[in-house]
Amino acid sequence: MFLSRNTNTLDAKGRVSVPADFRVEVGAGRESGAGIFDGIIVWPSFDGPYLEGGGIALLRDYQALLENMDPYDDARIAFERAIFAESRRLSFDANGRVSLPKELAEYAELNGQVTFIGLGRRFEIWNPAKYESQSASARKMARENRHRLRLAGHRNISGDGAGTGTGAAS
Repeated sequence: MFLSRNTNTLDAKGRVSVPADFRVEVGAGRESGAGIFDGIIVWPSFDGPYLEGGGIALLRDYQALLENMDPYDDARIAFERAIFAESRRLSFDANGRVSLPKELAEYAELNGQVTFIGLGRRFEIWNPAKYESQSASARKMARENRHRLRLAGHRNISGDGAGTGTGAAS
């Protein structure tokens, strides 16, 4: 699971160190048969000037969700183009760094510092100042919608048809 917030330096060559626990997380996906790629996958968010990312397992989950849609549905095609066509595989170097392509760094307005935001199964990469400017509103929205999280505990969030009703999340 991708957790926490980490800010690292983006060097002049476009390299940034991926947080160690993020590297462990994508490695765990590799060990479970999700693929042999040793790195992360990122794409420009269609929701703002930041990057979204994860491992191969996340992309396979997105693919499975999209395959439930009509293959000619305009929304499905838009999601496939926005996620899969724009994705970049970024391999780890010996020091746990990746090289961010210039167009992705420019899209997310990254220069000097990069903030990794863990979001469970996925993560985001932000310009630190831009992230700070929106994080208070995100906390406010979470507070205002906390009842929805409680309600979600009564539904089966695993998708296997066997809800526990305990509200516990793993």
